[in-house]
Amino acid sequence: MPPLEPDDPRQLGAYRLTARLGQGGQGVVYLGHAGDGTKVAVKVFHAQLTADFGTLDTFAREMDAAKQVARFCTAQVLDSGTFGDRRYIVTEYVDGPPLSRVVAERGPRSGAALDRLAVATATALVALHDAGIVHRDLNPHNVLIGADGPRVIDFGISRALSGAQTMVSRAIGTPAYMAPEQLQPGELGPGADVFAWASTMAFAATGRPPFGNESIPIVFNRIAHGEPNLDGIEEPLRGLLAECFAKDPAHRPSAQDILDRLVRRTSRAP
Repeated sequence: MPPLEPDDPRQLGAYRLTARLGQGGQGVVYLGHAGDGTKVAVKVFHAQLTADFGTLDTFAREMDAAKQVARFCTAQVLDSGTFGDRRYIVTEYVDGPPLSRVVAERGPRSGAALDRLAVATATALVALHDAGIVHRDLNPHNVLIGADGPRVIDFGISRALSGAQTMVSRAIGTPAYMAPEQLQPGELGPGADVFAWASTMAFAATGRPPFGNESIPIVFNRIAHGEPNLDGIEEPLRGLLAECFAKDPAHRPSAQDILDRLVRRTSRAP
């Protein structure tokens, strides 16, 4: 993994930073070590996002809520804090590549590997929704394939950013995996995660986003008005995904429904 750069912090709170894990539009992720040597992931957000987190009290409350999510199939939120005018969040370290890289390097998932992925990610959504959290940005980059199975990450981040209720926070989401309701003003419910889960599973099974990867306006138009490309996906998963792609979130199954049907290997509710 890349070493720290000269301007990178070496210590944040109780965590010693030793390497870079990645960098994206929201900030930089570092490999950190707690006082007992436990590895953690520390994400330091870009300064321009500070206003979108709201007050420190609001940020702390959202992080406390994220800490309550059951730990199975997620990277647990451990801590949070400030670094100058920037915020950071500390999560469990998952030693594994994102689903996006796995598919790019090894090809689409199938058989037992796809089954495990679908069940694990649906289980993570059940845990999130039971804790009252909507992820808002589930996509192949936010699913890590660890040694002990798939883990969903970055759920606390989406919740914290959404708390500001600004146009920036409304725009949270990766375009090809956003639900129709994310393209309009208004509150988001668990159904948005169900739609994103279906898009992520379709990508895992085929190697392509179900609404294409052309320009953002074209993809958004397809999400709002078109049908997903599910060619090459076998039943019963195909039928379940089709139901998750309902334009009206009220017509989509819940995460618990999805998990139950995956375990029973049926595409339809009883």
